[in-house]
Parts: sequence; C-alpha cells; structure tokens
Amino acid sequence: MERSPNPRARSTQPDAPWQGRHLLGLEDLSAGAIASILDRAQVHAQHAAQSREKSQALKGRVVFNLFFESSTRTRTSFSLAAKRLSADTQDFSPTGSSLSKGESFIDTARNLEAMGADILVVRHPTPGTPKLLAENVACAVVNAGDGAHEHPTQGLLDLLTIRRAKGRIEGLTVGLLGDIAHSRVARSNIWGLSKLGAKVILCGPPTLVPRGWERLGCEVAHHFDDILPRCDVVNVLRIQFERQHAGLFPSVGEYSHFYMMTQERIKRARPDLLLLAPGPINRGVELTPEVADGRHSAILDQVANGLAVRMAVLEMLGGERAE
Repeated sequence: MERSPNPRARSTQPDAPWQGRHLLGLEDLSAGAIASILDRAQVHAQHAAQSREKSQALKGRVVFNLFFESSTRTRTSFSLAAKRLSADTQDFSPTGSSLSKGESFIDTARNLEAMGADILVVRHPTPGTPKLLAENVACAVVNAGDGAHEHPTQGLLDLLTIRRAKGRIEGLTVGLLGDIAHSRVARSNIWGLSKLGAKVILCGPPTLVPRGWERLGCEVAHHFDDILPRCDVVNVLRIQFERQHAGLFPSVGEYSHFYMMTQERIKRARPDLLLLAPGPINRGVELTPEVADGRHSAILDQVANGLAVRMAVLEMLGGERAE
C-alpha cells in the first residue's frame, strides 16, 4: 500500500482484515488494517477474562524472539502470546551466540529460519533492522522495537487500551508527554492515533520535542499545564537516557517540576482523564507513585492488553502463512 503523505487522511481501502506478511510499523498500515488487529485483540482480551484455555491457532508453528535490547514486558508477552496460541517458542540472545564469532545478523536469522522458524520477533537498537530482515527471509517478521523508529505492538496496545476505556478513538484529544525525540512509542502512537481520527498533541521541552513534528499532523506544545485541560488521554513517555548523548535539560528535578504528572495536575485535568505510561515507568520523574497507582491510571491494563494485541498479531501472521 502506498504511504499517505498525511497521516490524518482516511484510508480509502475497505476495512478488510489485515493480511500483511510482516508487522514492521503502523506508518504503512491503513486505518482499516489497524482496526482489524484491534478487533481481533479485543476477542482475545475478552476470552482471557473468561478462560485460560489455550487456542490451537498456531499449533505446529515456531516463533523465535530475537531481542538485542533489554526487555521485560514486550519479550515476556510475545513469548506468552505464542504459547497461548499453542506455538513452539524459542528465545534467542546475542550473548553467547555465533554473532560473537563474526556471523552476520542476516546469516543468523537465516539459520533460525532453516530450523523451522515461522515468525521472527525482533528488537534491535538500529532503526530499520526488522525491515532489512524481512527483505532477507521468507518467514514473517514482527518489529518489537527498532531504535527510535517504531514500536508497533506498543502503539496497538495503547490504542486498544484507549478504545476499551473510552469506547472510541475518533474525536479524542491525546497528549504524548515527554521524550518525543527519542521515542519509538511516540512514533507508533502518532501514526495509529492520527489514522483512527484522534487529535495528537506532543508536549515536552523544546530539546525533546524539536521543530518539525508538525509535519506529521500533530500539535506541538512546550507547556504541559496549558494543554492538560484539553486532553482526554495523556500518555506519559519515559525519558530515554540511554539514547541521549548530551544533557537535553538542566536536571531531572527541573524536568519533573514542569512535566511530571502529579496529583495536583490530576486535579486540573478532566475528571475522566485516562493516563497511560509504557513501561518501565520512572516513579518520581515522569509521574508520582500516587498517580501511577491512582484511579486514572490504566498502566496495568496496558500490560494485559499487550498480551491480547500480540496474540492477535501472531495469529493473523501465522494464519496468513498457513493458507
């Protein structure tokens, strides 16, 4: 499908089920494709609330998790999602592998494919690595986060969490707060939210929300207290210290003073504000403990919905290859 120059533009494609060979990002998916994944994830979420019985959808399939960056929620939930679908799973770690002997990333992946891999779930610090992999293997590839580029399943689980809590996405105003410049979560959220009809406001210090984001159809703001009363949802993004090579604000204390979600700020927000935060969360930096655990928080709902989303993605990719 051709990439739309305007991410807020509606898809002209029929809302048929997503039938992609890979999930590399939300930028190239239509609104209908995104909605179909959310619909399937909703089915899995409802089933999980009623039963722990496994699906047989991927019985006989093999899913490899290739994680070149640390992960708790994403890696564990992909593994659990595959097992809930009755797939065989194997975690791959670069430590102690033949990569240390000089084997290339592509050769490693091809060897895993030769062992019977049907789906490769990949997290890598270099943007574009999942796309490169998809161009060199025949099996399905899922992007579990590539540098600061995209994190599509996180974007999808955020969308599902909003839709389940609010009943819709279209017409909502969603604030993405914090380190936008280094956040792959922000990029996937921007594409997904915009395509489904939400208004997106990016907010943070100018060094973390530099000029140019407006071209993606977003509003850019630098004063959180000014935009908070307008937001139906606020997604609090973690400061990506590991991706920064220089101090982009004077101190953590100063950042927290202007941008931390506190109980006082909650009082000035809409009564039905929905608060999201992709983990890991830094309590006392991006949000206070009482807010993280308060009634507006859907942080643990995001974790549960992440399992449902990853089940949907693996099932839809595995089903596509099975036909």
